[in-house]
Order: sequence, then C-alpha cells, then structure tokens
Amino acid sequence: MSRHKAKFEEDVQAIDLTPMLDVVFIMLVFFIVTASYVKETGREVMRPDSTTAQDQPKALLLITVTADNEIWMNKQRIDQRALRRTIERMRIDNPKAALSIQADILADMKNIFVIVNTARDAGIDDVIVSTPKRGQP
Repeated sequence: MSRHKAKFEEDVQAIDLTPMLDVVFIMLVFFIVTASYVKETGREVMRPDSTTAQDQPKALLLITVTADNEIWMNKQRIDQRALRRTIERMRIDNPKAALSIQADILADMKNIFVIVNTARDAGIDDVIVSTPKRGQP
C-alpha cells in the first residue's frame, strides 16, 4: 500500500508544462505576425506645414533629408551616388509602394528634386513630400 501511495504522490508533484508552453508560443507567433511595424528613417526633421495635406493609405518607402542636406533611409546615411541603387533595392521588396520624402524645412530644394528624379528613374512614379498632420509639430 505504501508503494502505491508513494507513486501517487510522485505523479501529483510532477506538473507537465508542455501544453502551457505551446499556448505561449502560439500567442507569441500570433502577436509577431499581426504586429504592424513603423518604419523610421533614422533622423528627426522639422517638416514644413501644408494646407492641402492628405493621408496616404499606400505602403511607403521613407527617405529623410535633414537640415544639413544629409539623406537618410532605414536609419542609415545614404550617399547621393548610391541613392538610385538603394531605391531600386527597396522597390524590389515592395514594387507598389510610394516614396515619401520627409524633408526638413531648412533642407535645400535641389536635393529634394534630385531624390524625386532618381525615384522616377528607378520606376517609382508616386512620390510624396511628407508634412506633419494638422496640430502636430
């Protein structure tokens, strides 16, 4: 009788965590798959205001032009000579995406036009100059 009781106590003390780990893993996968990622260019800029701003529902390729006329994409500084190659690589990942330029209010317009022309040469016709939403800095 004591042998049977000892086996029963051993079974009671051993808790199987496998089902709980399976549930946690499935929840983790669900949250990773459904999470929306925010793309950032790597630099903060003061964008000019606009009276005709519209929300863009399309996926965007983001490029930032800083006040000191540096071009940033995916948290990396991009040389103007490598810009077309970089845009073409990003376009391969998302062929229907529009290009959004976040230019600082002090950025030279010449650089913005170079980006627009380079994007059009790379096959992107939908180019947007991003402005803040009304009420945002």
